[in-house]
Amino acid sequence: MAANARTATARTKPAVRKKTAAARPPRSAAAVAPDVEPEEDFDDEDDATEAQEDEAEGRYVTAKLVGEDVRILPPSVWRQSWNRLLHNGLIDAFAELVLHPEDLELYYELDCTNEEFGEFVGEASEKAPESQGKSRGPNRSTRRTRRR
Repeated sequence: MAANARTATARTKPAVRKKTAAARPPRSAAAVAPDVEPEEDFDDEDDATEAQEDEAEGRYVTAKLVGEDVRILPPSVWRQSWNRLLHNGLIDAFAELVLHPEDLELYYELDCTNEEFGEFVGEASEKAPESQGKSRGPNRSTRRTRRR
């Protein structure tokens, strides 16, 4: 059988690539993970001003917290800084920003668990005028693409 181009190259060793210097230097550990200090001061004058405006406009929804009606701002108007407080476990600081000022004392008296507070926030989300669901994005094409 005669050797053709395919069989001749399959029997030879593959060419070894010569290593070259990287186009850019490798990143240091400091460049990959920046050193970020957590915020110590959670009292922001802008947040307090907006909370007062929300109270005046009556944008609160009412949800049950341990069987009691408590007014809370709907999640659609929460600031990202407020969400960070919630996700970092600073629930009291978060509650001071989103609960109606008249209901804040009741919140402290109820001394709810994390699960109860989570259910309370979930109920507030359901009662909010806007849904908190994720956007599904564009539909996929029904035409299949041709593979090469």
